[in-house]
Amino acid sequence: MREFLTSVKKWMTFLLSRIATILLSVMTFLVLYQVFTRYVLNSPAAFTEELVRYSLIWTGFIGAAYAFSTREHMSLVLLQESLKPEGRRILMICIDTLILIFAIFIITIGGFKLAMSAQKVYSALLGIPRSLVYAMAPVSGIFIIIAQLINLYEDVTGIKIEGGNES
Repeated sequence: MREFLTSVKKWMTFLLSRIATILLSVMTFLVLYQVFTRYVLNSPAAFTEELVRYSLIWTGFIGAAYAFSTREHMSLVLLQESLKPEGRRILMICIDTLILIFAIFIITIGGFKLAMSAQKVYSALLGIPRSLVYAMAPVSGIFIIIAQLINLYEDVTGIKIEGGNES
């Protein structure tokens, strides 16, 4: 089981980091192109603003999934550090279970319903279905669910699964 979870975590961390890198690079290029067309050519490219906005949404969701996978998300550790090891373990199990429930019901199921409801709504400039933008919620939700299942395995067994952020 440990080897399987290690390979899943390494694959997921690698994939999420590469997707985020590509999205950030595309956003950087689009913003530079927008500035160039606006101030040098005096004819701004209107599509870039919408593409950057959608890329930012996708980057945020991908970044959240990556943060849960590597356990590098922001957290308040004041309570956690004041507890004994057994209390810490119980607290982490509770927190990771709540995050898992949130990821299943709100991000994945709710995001899927939102994406499905926006199939016939199109973006103003690009003309693409909004469901493509909203689809990022259930996609990242699935990654967060996988990450949280691995995190819960670590919490319960005390075995650290490698594959986090060494890529």
